[in-house]
Amino acid sequence: MTHLIEHLAELTGFRDRDLLDVSIVRAIKDVLQPLSVGIFRRVGEEDQEHWITRARLVAGSSTPTADPLWTELNALPRLVDEPHRRACLLEATVVNLERGGHAVTMYPIATEREVIGVLEIETQSPLPPGDSAMVATIVRIYGNFLDLLDHSERDPLTGLLNRQTFNAAPTQRATPHAGGAAVSSVPNRRARSEAPVSWLGVIDIDHFKRVNDSYGHPIGDEVLLLVSRLLRSSFRFRDRLYRFGGEEFVVVLECLSSQQAAQAFERLRSNVERFAFPQVGHISVSIGFTQTHPDEALSSAFPRADKALYHAKDSGRNQVAHFEKLVQAGLLFEAKISGDVELF
Repeated sequence: MTHLIEHLAELTGFRDRDLLDVSIVRAIKDVLQPLSVGIFRRVGEEDQEHWITRARLVAGSSTPTADPLWTELNALPRLVDEPHRRACLLEATVVNLERGGHAVTMYPIATEREVIGVLEIETQSPLPPGDSAMVATIVRIYGNFLDLLDHSERDPLTGLLNRQTFNAAPTQRATPHAGGAAVSSVPNRRARSEAPVSWLGVIDIDHFKRVNDSYGHPIGDEVLLLVSRLLRSSFRFRDRLYRFGGEEFVVVLECLSSQQAAQAFERLRSNVERFAFPQVGHISVSIGFTQTHPDEALSSAFPRADKALYHAKDSGRNQVAHFEKLVQAGLLFEAKISGDVELF
C-alpha cells in the first residue's frame, strides 16, 4: 500500500500528460505485476477514429513503449478493430474478457468532458474484486487530475489549449520519460526518416466584430466553437491547437516543407470558407505562418507569423501568408535582435 501511495504522489507531481500515462502504467505494473498494462487513447474525428498507444509495459520490461506522435493516423488501429475496447470507451464501463488464455480487464478513462481512453490490464487469471476496485480508484484519480490540468491548460469555451499553455510551451516536444527511463517508440514502417520542421500559424476570423454586433455574443461564441471544431478536423491529432484570445487561434504543426505547411493552413482556410454557420452564414479567416527554430520558444516565433497575418489582412483577407516567403519577396522585413534591442 505504501508503494502505491508513493506512485500516486508521483502522479500528482507531473504536468506533462505523457509522463502521467507512464506513471500510471508503472504504478499498476509495480503493484499488480500483470503480464501487460497499457493506456490507449482515441484520436481522430468522427468516422476516422483510431487507437494510439500512449504507454504500455509488459512483464520483464522496465521501459514503456508508445506509438510515435508523428505516426500517420491511418497507420494506427481503427476504433472498430478492437470491439471490446471500443465498448469500454463508448459505454464507459469496465469490460472483462479472456484472450489467448489470459484474463483482460479494461477500464474507461473519463474526464469531465468525455471518455478519452482505456486502461487495459492483462493477467494470468481474473483480477480479484479488491484489486479491480483499487485499479478503478486509480483510474478515477487519474481522470480527476486530467480535469485539473484541463482547467489550467485549456480554453473553457472551445476546449483548445489556452494562451498560458502556449507561452510555456517549447518549440519541440520532449521525449516522454519518467524516473529516468525513456519511452521507446513502437516500430512503425510508415514513420518518416526525414526530420520534420516545426511551423507556427496564427489564424484570425475576418470581421468577427460584425458577428458580435449583428447577432450578439452568444452567436459569436457559437462561431468560435464551430471554428475550433473545423481546426480539429483540418489538422492532425498530433498538431497543437490553441485559442490565443478573442477570435485569434494558433496552430503548431510539424511538416517536411513549407509547401506542406501551406497546404495544411490552406485546407483550414477553405474549410472555414465553405462552412455554413447557423444564422451567420459564411465567414472567412486570414492566416499567417512561419517556421520555428529548435532553439527558440514558440512565443518568439509568434511575432513573425503575426506580421504575415496582418499582411494577409491588408491584402484583402481570406488568404494564407508565409512570413519567410514575404521576406524573400521584400514585402516584409525580419527583425534582428542585438542584445535587448530589436533592429530592422
